[in-house]
Amino acid sequence: MVTVSAEVGIMRKAPKGFRLHIGIFGRRNVGKSSILNGLTGQDVSIVAPEAGTTTDPVEKPMELLTIGPVLFIDTSGVDDIGALGGRRIEKTRQVLRRTDLALLVTEADQWGDFENDLIEELDKLGIPAIVAFNKSDLSRPSLELREATDLRAASVCVVSTLTQADLEPLRLAITAAVPPESFASPVILRDLVPAGRIAVLVVPIDKEAPKGRLILPQVQSIRDLLEGGAAAVVCRDSELRSTLDQLGAEPAMVVTDSQAFLRVAKETPEKILMTSFSILFARLKGDLVEMTQAVKTIERLKTGDRILIAEACTHHPIEDDIGTVKIPAWLRAHIEGDLEIDHCRGYEFPEDLSAYKLIIHCGACMWNRREMLSRLRIARHAGVPLTNYGLTIAYTLGILERALRPFPEAHRIYLETAGC
Repeated sequence: MVTVSAEVGIMRKAPKGFRLHIGIFGRRNVGKSSILNGLTGQDVSIVAPEAGTTTDPVEKPMELLTIGPVLFIDTSGVDDIGALGGRRIEKTRQVLRRTDLALLVTEADQWGDFENDLIEELDKLGIPAIVAFNKSDLSRPSLELREATDLRAASVCVVSTLTQADLEPLRLAITAAVPPESFASPVILRDLVPAGRIAVLVVPIDKEAPKGRLILPQVQSIRDLLEGGAAAVVCRDSELRSTLDQLGAEPAMVVTDSQAFLRVAKETPEKILMTSFSILFARLKGDLVEMTQAVKTIERLKTGDRILIAEACTHHPIEDDIGTVKIPAWLRAHIEGDLEIDHCRGYEFPEDLSAYKLIIHCGACMWNRREMLSRLRIARHAGVPLTNYGLTIAYTLGILERALRPFPEAHRIYLETAGC
């Protein structure tokens, strides 16, 4: 058993999923990479006179004053050509799905269909856009173009990357356009565990546990509890019972890795709230109520149905991998039949979802919330329910009702759809 105190430094820098994602879009050779280098004060992207120098998205995390941790993403040109150009454009569109704030870079004499289509797509996705007319040392936009663009963008800047001072209007515009919710500190557990109370975090140390460290949801949960003035007690599933016996008072909650769900449910007294890290992250990154409604689709699955299991991280699956081995086995046991199961990893996601009866997603701990909400929107538009690992595991093991008790709205929805 390990007790973690507030004096311990949990994270030295903000993880990618907690950073404001700022995507830089535009045609080839309008100076997107130069703007990234100028904003960060570093040579992050290669800059050359030839069009199409940036082939894959380039990411640069940094601290942007008055905002905090951000992630700049430089993309290839939306006017790229050829077979490879088409693939690069698709990579650029993938970046759109995780963009919180967009910089649309162009030149004074280049506003046309590409820019109109981009700003229209950003508007549909609800992404605030800043239009940056670059290379102002060579040409400047007309008053008519500026006024027309002003009506469609959060802000319009006329800039040059010749000096740092020339980019100051853009820095100020970024600060002003940041969505208000981006300044809020994400809440994982501290609204569920009152200050002064204890949460027991169950962390199995098995083949999937990373060598010498905890996984990100566990670390972030500890940090969140400390910020709320609560205490975190961390133990393995094999020591849960003895840990509960040694505590002087009942913990406010027990949170477990989903793989140990059944054992933890049995060993945690009914009067103590219990859930999993994955379900906490369904609430943090996505929409817990919608995902709870979606998990009931499992009850309607039958032999031969096709399922998509989506994982944000790319790693080499091990013998008892949760996504490729355990969840498929639990699903097949639950429906007492076979299923066709496909997998996708990282930012790749099928364009055509029509063949699937259900999408089961990981907790997306490495992603920002925008990416997860984008996938929910895409699945909703395709008419395919999307749920997550923790909800699926709890449902197939028959303990979802209990795992949802800490979340009143999702718990109510589950009981109503369960016919209770």
